[in-house]
Amino acid sequence: MRLLVLILAFSCFANADIRPPTPVKVPLALNWKPEPQFGGFYEAHAGGFDKKFGIDLDIQPGGAGTPVVQMVAAGKMDFGIASADEVIIARSHGADVVALFAAYQTNPQAIMTHEERGFKTLADVYAAKGTLAIQKGLPYALFLEKRFAGKVNAQIVPYLGGIQNFLADKNYSQQCFATSEPLAASKKGAKVKTFLVADAGYNPYTTVLITRGDVIKKKELLARNLVSAVRMGWRDYLANPEKTNALMGRLNPSVDAETFTSGARAQKPLIETLTLGEMTDARWTELRKQLVELKLVSPDAMKADVHDYFRSY
Repeated sequence: MRLLVLILAFSCFANADIRPPTPVKVPLALNWKPEPQFGGFYEAHAGGFDKKFGIDLDIQPGGAGTPVVQMVAAGKMDFGIASADEVIIARSHGADVVALFAAYQTNPQAIMTHEERGFKTLADVYAAKGTLAIQKGLPYALFLEKRFAGKVNAQIVPYLGGIQNFLADKNYSQQCFATSEPLAASKKGAKVKTFLVADAGYNPYTTVLITRGDVIKKKELLARNLVSAVRMGWRDYLANPEKTNALMGRLNPSVDAETFTSGARAQKPLIETLTLGEMTDARWTELRKQLVELKLVSPDAMKADVHDYFRSY
């Protein structure tokens, strides 16, 4: 008995100086400012889920034109946020970028119109006279251009940002994120009708966590742990977004609390799945085929292993 007590005492003494390893700081580059579309990433840190996996997530907001894919490909950042079509296009140009986790299962890119115009589909928007503001050259814009070729009566103009023109002209339609601009326009009194581009057939994963192939080779456990932390963060944020919305609101005061709340609510059905962040061979294969058809990547891309584009953890 005395020996057992001594052993236990020594064990307690020996363990008294043991500390959990210091979390590894992991910078994460966003492609936009703190908004609900990144809520799960912020919650991964604010809720301490990153610490459970030995990570100290350092989220770095972006803005218009932030070259996240190029930053990750060049090794300036090990992790960032992009869209699935950006991954395929970048890889076709030799960049070693790989997707790890897809927040949005349904892409929120959309066209918003005035409800009074009575449009039923995106085809109606393109066929009707009026103005359609869209950033030409983007993959989804090229897809819609091809999809409705020969049936366009709308005047296509460059999208300059904001909703001022939309509010001023009932015959004006524009590109948007279904979880952002339509809510802002509704708040200003407009009756908004939104059409998801995904419903027309182009639905790349977006708000995708990306890294490089060499990071996976050298730090696969870190990549796996980051995905686990992010998945837990998104699960918690989708259930209870209030605290993290308040945090993001302090970081991005240009968005008010009501808009954070409505945005989090609007995006929920676009994100929630049985397994958060999941990606499939079929979706990536279809997207690659579409990008080849749009001449955004070479037909040689069809020879690549689809698993070069993403990892499932």
